[in-house]
Amino acid sequence: MDVAGKVAIVTGGGGGIGGALAHALVEAGAKVVVTDLDAASAESVAEALGESAVAIAGDASSDDHIDAAVRLAESTFGPVDLYFANAGIGRGGGLDTDEAMWDLALDVNLRSHIRAARRLVPEWVERGSGYFVSTASAAGLLTQIGNAPYSVTKHAAVGFAEWLNITHGDDGVRVSCLCPMGVDTKLLRPEDDSATPDQKLMQRAVETAGEVLTPGAVAAIVLEAVADERFLILPHAEVLDMYRQKGADYDRWLRGMRRYQRSLA
Repeated sequence: MDVAGKVAIVTGGGGGIGGALAHALVEAGAKVVVTDLDAASAESVAEALGESAVAIAGDASSDDHIDAAVRLAESTFGPVDLYFANAGIGRGGGLDTDEAMWDLALDVNLRSHIRAARRLVPEWVERGSGYFVSTASAAGLLTQIGNAPYSVTKHAAVGFAEWLNITHGDDGVRVSCLCPMGVDTKLLRPEDDSATPDQKLMQRAVETAGEVLTPGAVAAIVLEAVADERFLILPHAEVLDMYRQKGADYDRWLRGMRRYQRSLA
């Protein structure tokens, strides 16, 4: 996939990985619709990108918002070629996480992907081309200490991306799944001091597991993977070794994760 001349939608595009993806896509010659729950952030990114980008604010998990973003892309630039399901939420904790937070995590981290694919994939199949990029997490391949909703929903996002690739990969629909560890964003490092003990544990686990990358570095790796039409995008190469160790001896891996969790207390 050569993104030059293509039309892309990036959710969670008001900053972090999404903002960096929007910049990288435009630099590579694409046209971009930047969507974010934060209208000002989305507008700021789009304005910086000039005539190659427009912004729309809304909830990435809303069918109405997804449809509005697609219609904006079509009316401004043309049919959507790529969809980056990048919006994510990291709030939550352990068994005390309430139902509302579980629902929010499921909506943003999983159902937003399902609803976007439901909107776009049938058109892509008919056209014979399209590209869906799911931002999951290394937590979706391994797990996330300190945050059950994040871990569970990111596992589910990986599972959905796999299913989408298997089911429609022969229909011209390409699918990639981004699974980074630490990235220097507000999700990892909130700007306020409202983090709960579980969230602080999650942050320590991520920051001590490997290098914390910049969003720009991750975006560059994503576009390289899209050019190669590679499914699994691992900005932290060591995640593949960890994943292999997990599969080779699950019980040993679980014991090791419990030791690691104790070391962070």
